Amino acid sequence: MTVRPRTAVSASDAAPTGHLYGYARVSTTDQDLSIQEDALRAAGCEIVRAEKRSGTSRDGRTELVTLLDFIRAGDTLMVTRVDRLARSIGDLQDIVRTLKAKGAHLKATEQPIDTSTAAGKAFLDMLGVFAEFETNIRRERQLEGIAKAKEEGKYKGRPPSIDATQVRALQAEGLGASAIAAKLGIGRASVYRLLGEKGGE
Repeated sequence: MTVRPRTAVSASDAAPTGHLYGYARVSTTDQDLSIQEDALRAAGCEIVRAEKRSGTSRDGRTELVTLLDFIRAGDTLMVTRVDRLARSIGDLQDIVRTLKAKGAHLKATEQPIDTSTAAGKAFLDMLGVFAEFETNIRRERQLEGIAKAKEEGKYKGRPPSIDATQVRALQAEGLGASAIAAKLGIGRASVYRLLGEKGGE
């Protein structure tokens, strides 16, 4: 009898043989989580973590962070839709990268997303393309906005930094807040704030 050597399987290729963990999220306190929670339990999730948090990253989303820390190779993180998990393509890509590094997978009940399948792996590749696209579009819009503002004479660039020593030196020379602001190209309110004075001269 010939024994075939076992092929090594990397963590990122581990089959979904582990546990199903559900994650539900709404962005405001008056929204109902029960619909998502019921759908995730119906899909077989043994544990469902839920939170009412907005935001575009993991910051402040303690339930999500707990799941990502706890999940192991072969486990699957399940959501109803990916917009419940992430608020931007970059954020989604980061979460999927974390799961992949642990050998875990992502699946959605209402969308054809399952990163344990060949189609799911293609989805991961497309995430990178879309993330770059999103970044390029944002940069292009920003540059277009700056160009338009320059044409209309409205673009002033970054506000100048305030040199506290220079402000106090000018005050010592007898200059008032308006004169100091004009000389340094800063707002009069900034001068008042720095000097701890009330507006009005």
